Amino acid sequence: MLGSIFAFGFLLGLRHALDVDHIAAVAALATRSRSGWHRVKLASAWGVGHSGALLAIGTVLVLGEFTMPAALTRFGDGAAGALIVLLGADVLRRLWRTRVHLHPHTHSDGTVHAHTHVHAGAHTRAESHEHPHESRLLSRAWLVGSLHGLGGSAAVVLLSLQAARSPAQALGYVAIFGIGTVLGMIALSLAIALPLRASAFRAGTRSLELAVGLASVAIGARMVASALLSP
Repeated sequence: MLGSIFAFGFLLGLRHALDVDHIAAVAALATRSRSGWHRVKLASAWGVGHSGALLAIGTVLVLGEFTMPAALTRFGDGAAGALIVLLGADVLRRLWRTRVHLHPHTHSDGTVHAHTHVHAGAHTRAESHEHPHESRLLSRAWLVGSLHGLGGSAAVVLLSLQAARSPAQALGYVAIFGIGTVLGMIALSLAIALPLRASAFRAGTRSLELAVGLASVAIGARMVASALLSP
């Protein structure tokens, strides 16, 4: 019975990683790196922050027999949404600073090929110094994950209490759920890396990044509005 409960928590954690706001956050962070390994580390940092927040708050709520204040949950959701908006806006800002256009060019044999042209000018030099250090990106990922964990902790703790027979089992369920979320985010980061790496042209990659930036801003804004308008 206990094994089934923990297995359910693990699978639920894997599924939890695929929530649309989680995908938006990790995808926006992933555009900052061209390295698959670095994307995995960013997703891991997000997952550790998320799981750490769940376990810390779960410990206080379960052992202290407290209930999660609704205002604190709304704050976590709203703050995470605001950070996702900022991440998406940063993607769009970088795209604007290194604008890419496709220019068709006809060869003497009549064939037409598309060539990319980057409109960066003086921004090209600035862009090379603009990428934050890896530790800063990891810190951002951890912070966004922690706020996501803060916002979703009430539901997870409530579910663990309903499924478990003791506080120890409840915290074990939360920990297993967190492990599943971390592994789910790592798998998600690898899936996100595939279309970015498969783009044949730089303009193709930029189109994907444009979609990520716009989607992140929209999803984050919806989270903020929902947190502000919740009773």
